[in-house]
Amino acid sequence: MADANTLTFTDATFDTDVLKSDVPVLVDFWAEWCGPCRMMSPTVDAIAKDYLGRLKVGKLNVDDNGGTAMRYNVRGIPTLLLFKGGQIVAQKVGAVGRPDLQALIDAHVDAAGSVPAPAPTPVSASAPDRGAELGTANGRPTPEVKQYK
Repeated sequence: MADANTLTFTDATFDTDVLKSDVPVLVDFWAEWCGPCRMMSPTVDAIAKDYLGRLKVGKLNVDDNGGTAMRYNVRGIPTLLLFKGGQIVAQKVGAVGRPDLQALIDAHVDAAGSVPAPAPTPVSASAPDRGAELGTANGRPTPEVKQYK
């Protein structure tokens, strides 16, 4: 149920293929009997083709590979998990459209294939005075920090 660009993951290969991958990995947890999973298959295959070289895309059959599904608390299918650096960075449960899936991926994979850097926070000249001593804002003590004298 996968095309040439969509990989097949198993319990035995999951750590190597997904967690130790140099590029982000989208994993589709599915089962043959699941109608919504079968509906998602063309979308997942298209994503694999569109993001070739920037993202690994694969499917893991939960009936044949229950250990990995249990490891990630997959209780409903289809479940799509996006891994980066061995960690889950995004997830969707249930059938989703291609635009939603692309938005999920694009938030973590840029056009060059690397993970986008966070945007710098601009510093405004009109920013409030953060106070000269720890625990003050605008010269008043903040409620989160206890003042000791």
